[in-house]
Amino acid sequence: MIGIIGFGRFGKLTTRYLAEDFDVFVFNRSDKSAQIRECGAQTASLDTVCRQKIVILCVPISTLQQVLVEIGSLLNEDSVVVDVCSVKVYPTRWMRASLPETVSILATHPIFGPDSASDSLKGHKIFLSPIRIGKQQFQKIKTYLASKELVLIESTPEDHDEQIAVSLSLTHYIGRALSEFGAAPLGIDSEGYKRLLHILEVVENDTWQLFYDMHRFNPYAREKRAAFMQAMQKIDRQIES
Repeated sequence: MIGIIGFGRFGKLTTRYLAEDFDVFVFNRSDKSAQIRECGAQTASLDTVCRQKIVILCVPISTLQQVLVEIGSLLNEDSVVVDVCSVKVYPTRWMRASLPETVSILATHPIFGPDSASDSLKGHKIFLSPIRIGKQQFQKIKTYLASKELVLIESTPEDHDEQIAVSLSLTHYIGRALSEFGAAPLGIDSEGYKRLLHILEVVENDTWQLFYDMHRFNPYAREKRAAFMQAMQKIDRQIES
Protein backbone atom coordinates (compact mmCIF):
# COMPACT_ATOMS: atom_id res chain seq x y z
CA MET A 1 0.00 0.00 0.00
CA ILE A 2 2.88 2.39 0.77
CA GLY A 3 6.05 2.67 -1.27
CA ILE A 4 9.17 4.40 0.03
CA ILE A 5 12.06 5.50 -2.15
CA GLY A 6 15.26 5.95 -0.17
CA PHE A 7 16.42 4.22 2.99
CA GLY A 8 18.78 6.69 4.61
CA ARG A 9 18.44 7.67 8.27
CA PHE A 10 15.05 9.33 7.79
CA GLY A 11 13.81 6.73 5.31
CA LYS A 12 14.55 4.09 7.91
CA LEU A 13 12.61 5.99 10.59
CA THR A 14 9.65 6.47 8.24
CA THR A 15 9.65 2.81 7.28
CA ARG A 16 9.76 1.64 10.87
CA TYR A 17 6.74 3.68 11.95
CA LEU A 18 4.58 3.09 8.87
CA ALA A 19 5.28 -0.67 8.85
CA GLU A 20 3.42 -0.87 12.16
CA ASP A 21 0.16 -0.08 10.32
CA PHE A 22 0.66 -0.77 6.60
CA ASP A 23 2.34 -3.04 4.09
CA VAL A 24 5.45 -1.06 3.16
CA PHE A 25 7.69 -1.63 0.13
CA VAL A 26 11.09 0.06 0.01
CA PHE A 27 13.42 0.78 -2.89
CA ASN A 28 17.01 1.77 -2.19
CA ARG A 29 19.84 1.90 -4.73
CA SER A 30 22.25 0.02 -2.47
CA ASP A 31 21.31 -3.27 -0.85
CA LYS A 32 19.83 -2.72 2.60
CA SER A 33 17.49 -5.71 2.54
CA ALA A 34 18.36 -6.91 6.04
CA GLN A 35 17.76 -3.51 7.63
CA ILE A 36 14.51 -3.08 5.71
CA ARG A 37 13.25 -6.46 6.96
CA GLU A 38 14.22 -5.50 10.52
CA CYS A 39 11.87 -2.52 10.17
CA GLY A 40 9.00 -4.82 9.17
CA ALA A 41 8.98 -3.86 5.49
CA GLN A 42 9.87 -5.51 2.19
CA THR A 43 12.60 -4.66 -0.30
CA ALA A 44 11.11 -4.04 -3.74
CA SER A 45 12.00 -2.82 -7.22
CA LEU A 46 11.39 0.80 -8.21
CA ASP A 47 8.50 -0.37 -10.41
CA THR A 48 6.80 -2.14 -7.51
CA VAL A 49 7.27 0.79 -5.14
CA CYS A 50 5.79 3.21 -7.68
CA ARG A 51 2.67 1.05 -8.08
CA GLN A 52 1.66 1.61 -4.47
CA LYS A 53 -1.18 3.94 -3.53
CA ILE A 54 1.10 6.30 -1.62
CA VAL A 55 4.72 6.87 -2.68
CA ILE A 56 6.99 8.67 -0.21
CA LEU A 57 10.22 10.21 -1.45
CA CYS A 58 12.88 9.99 1.28
CA VAL A 59 15.77 11.16 -0.89
CA PRO A 60 18.24 14.06 -0.60
CA ILE A 61 16.92 17.37 -1.89
CA SER A 62 19.70 17.55 -4.46
CA THR A 63 18.64 14.25 -6.06
CA LEU A 64 14.87 14.84 -5.99
CA GLN A 65 14.57 16.19 -9.54
CA GLN A 66 16.34 13.16 -10.98
CA VAL A 67 14.12 10.79 -9.00
CA LEU A 68 10.96 12.57 -10.15
CA VAL A 69 11.98 12.16 -13.79
CA GLU A 70 12.61 8.45 -13.19
CA ILE A 71 9.28 7.70 -11.53
CA GLY A 72 6.91 9.90 -13.56
CA SER A 73 5.94 7.16 -16.03
CA LEU A 74 5.88 4.40 -13.38
CA LEU A 75 3.22 5.84 -11.09
CA ASN A 76 -0.41 4.76 -11.09
CA GLU A 77 -2.88 7.43 -12.16
CA ASP A 78 -4.36 7.72 -8.68
CA SER A 79 -1.06 7.71 -6.78
CA VAL A 80 -0.29 10.18 -4.02
CA VAL A 81 3.33 11.35 -4.09
CA VAL A 82 4.69 12.72 -0.83
CA ASP A 83 8.04 14.41 -0.33
CA VAL A 84 9.70 14.92 3.06
CA CYS A 85 12.28 17.56 2.13
CA SER A 86 13.31 20.19 4.67
CA VAL A 87 12.64 22.87 2.04
CA LYS A 88 9.42 23.20 0.10
CA VAL A 89 9.41 25.89 -2.61
CA TYR A 90 11.73 24.17 -5.09
CA PRO A 91 10.54 20.57 -4.47
CA THR A 92 6.94 21.73 -5.01
CA ARG A 93 7.86 23.31 -8.36
CA TRP A 94 9.74 20.18 -9.41
CA MET A 95 6.87 17.86 -8.51
CA ARG A 96 4.35 19.97 -10.41
CA ALA A 97 6.60 20.05 -13.45
CA SER A 98 7.66 16.38 -13.50
CA LEU A 99 4.65 14.37 -12.30
CA PRO A 100 1.57 13.56 -14.40
CA GLU A 101 -1.53 15.69 -13.80
CA THR A 102 -3.43 12.62 -12.59
CA VAL A 103 -1.03 12.11 -9.69
CA SER A 104 -1.77 13.79 -6.36
CA ILE A 105 0.97 15.79 -4.65
CA LEU A 106 1.37 16.35 -0.92
CA ALA A 107 4.35 18.40 0.27
CA THR A 108 5.44 17.62 3.81
CA HIS A 109 8.29 18.31 6.20
CA PRO A 110 8.42 16.16 9.33
CA ILE A 111 10.08 18.61 11.73
CA PHE A 112 11.87 15.89 13.65
CA GLY A 113 14.57 13.36 12.91
CA PRO A 114 15.87 9.89 13.67
CA ASP A 115 17.34 11.08 16.97
CA SER A 116 14.49 13.17 18.38
CA ALA A 117 11.73 10.76 17.29
CA SER A 118 13.54 7.48 17.87
CA ASP A 119 11.14 6.42 20.63
CA SER A 120 7.89 8.22 19.82
CA LEU A 121 6.18 10.59 17.40
CA LYS A 122 4.04 12.11 20.14
CA GLY A 123 4.16 15.89 20.23
CA HIS A 124 6.44 16.26 17.21
CA LYS A 125 5.44 18.62 14.42
CA ILE A 126 4.85 17.87 10.75
CA PHE A 127 4.30 20.50 8.07
CA LEU A 128 1.72 19.78 5.35
CA SER A 129 0.89 21.62 2.14
CA PRO A 130 -1.84 20.08 -0.09
CA ILE A 131 -0.36 21.01 -3.46
CA ARG A 132 -2.66 18.86 -5.60
CA ILE A 133 -4.80 16.43 -3.64
CA GLY A 134 -8.51 15.86 -3.03
CA LYS A 135 -9.99 17.10 0.24
CA GLN A 136 -11.24 13.66 1.30
CA GLN A 137 -7.88 12.03 0.59
CA PHE A 138 -6.00 14.79 2.40
CA GLN A 139 -8.32 14.55 5.40
CA LYS A 140 -7.75 10.80 5.62
CA ILE A 141 -3.99 11.33 5.74
CA LYS A 142 -4.35 14.06 8.36
CA THR A 143 -6.53 11.84 10.51
CA TYR A 144 -3.91 9.10 10.46
CA LEU A 145 -1.08 11.49 11.33
CA ALA A 146 -3.12 13.00 14.16
CA SER A 147 -3.77 9.50 15.52
CA LYS A 148 0.01 9.25 16.01
CA GLU A 149 -0.24 12.40 18.16
CA LEU A 150 1.73 14.47 15.71
CA VAL A 151 1.12 18.23 15.66
CA LEU A 152 -0.07 19.18 12.15
CA ILE A 153 0.91 22.53 10.63
CA GLU A 154 -0.69 23.58 7.33
CA SER A 155 0.66 26.47 5.27
CA THR A 156 2.28 27.39 1.95
CA PRO A 157 5.71 26.30 0.71
CA GLU A 158 6.81 29.96 0.77
CA ASP A 159 5.76 30.48 4.39
CA HIS A 160 7.46 27.22 5.34
CA ASP A 161 10.79 28.09 3.73
CA GLU A 162 10.95 31.59 5.18
CA GLN A 163 10.38 30.32 8.70
CA ILE A 164 12.55 27.21 8.39
CA ALA A 165 15.42 29.35 7.07
CA VAL A 166 15.69 30.60 10.67
CA SER A 167 14.42 27.72 12.79
CA LEU A 168 16.40 25.00 10.99
CA SER A 169 18.91 26.32 8.46
CA LEU A 170 20.27 29.04 10.74
CA THR A 171 20.36 26.65 13.70
CA HIS A 172 22.44 24.19 11.69
CA TYR A 173 24.66 27.05 10.52
CA ILE A 174 25.38 27.99 14.14
CA GLY A 175 25.97 24.34 15.01
CA ARG A 176 28.47 23.89 12.18
CA ALA A 177 30.23 27.09 13.25
CA LEU A 178 30.52 25.74 16.80
CA SER A 179 32.04 22.56 15.39
CA GLU A 180 34.56 24.53 13.31
CA PHE A 181 35.37 26.63 16.40
CA GLY A 182 36.11 23.42 18.30
CA ALA A 183 33.44 23.73 20.98
CA ALA A 184 33.64 20.84 23.45
CA PRO A 185 32.51 19.99 27.00
CA LEU A 186 34.28 22.00 29.71
CA GLY A 187 34.65 21.46 33.41
CA ILE A 188 33.73 25.06 34.09
CA ASP A 189 30.61 25.51 32.00
CA SER A 190 27.13 27.00 32.16
CA GLU A 191 23.63 25.90 31.28
CA GLY A 192 23.71 28.17 28.23
CA TYR A 193 26.93 26.56 27.00
CA LYS A 194 25.44 23.09 27.49
CA ARG A 195 22.53 24.13 25.28
CA LEU A 196 24.97 25.26 22.59
CA LEU A 197 26.68 21.88 22.76
CA HIS A 198 23.28 20.22 22.33
CA ILE A 199 22.84 22.13 19.05
CA LEU A 200 26.31 20.97 18.02
CA GLU A 201 25.48 17.34 18.85
CA VAL A 202 22.24 17.37 16.84
CA VAL A 203 23.89 18.97 13.81
CA GLU A 204 26.85 16.60 13.74
CA ASN A 205 24.50 13.60 13.51
CA ASP A 206 23.23 14.92 10.17
CA THR A 207 25.15 14.78 6.90
CA TRP A 208 26.98 17.65 5.23
CA GLN A 209 24.83 16.97 2.18
CA LEU A 210 21.68 17.80 4.16
CA PHE A 211 23.35 20.94 5.50
CA TYR A 212 24.37 22.15 2.04
CA ASP A 213 20.99 21.26 0.53
CA MET A 214 18.93 23.08 3.16
CA HIS A 215 20.88 26.26 2.40
CA ARG A 216 21.29 25.87 -1.35
CA PHE A 217 17.63 25.07 -2.04
CA ASN A 218 15.97 27.46 0.42
CA PRO A 219 15.39 30.82 -1.32
CA TYR A 220 15.40 32.62 2.04
CA ALA A 221 18.45 31.00 3.66
CA ARG A 222 21.12 33.35 2.26
CA GLU A 223 19.38 36.52 3.44
CA LYS A 224 18.79 35.08 6.93
CA ARG A 225 22.47 34.06 7.20
CA ALA A 226 23.53 37.51 6.08
CA ALA A 227 21.24 39.22 8.59
CA PHE A 228 22.60 37.04 11.38
CA MET A 229 26.22 37.80 10.44
CA GLN A 230 25.46 41.52 10.32
CA ALA A 231 23.94 41.29 13.80
CA MET A 232 27.05 39.54 15.13
CA GLN A 233 29.34 42.13 13.54
CA LYS A 234 27.27 44.94 15.05
CA ILE A 235 27.56 43.42 18.51
CA ASP A 236 31.31 42.89 18.00
CA ARG A 237 31.71 46.56 17.11
CA GLN A 238 29.79 47.55 20.23
CA ILE A 239 32.16 45.49 22.37
CA GLU A 240 35.23 46.99 20.72
CA SER A 241 33.93 50.54 21.15
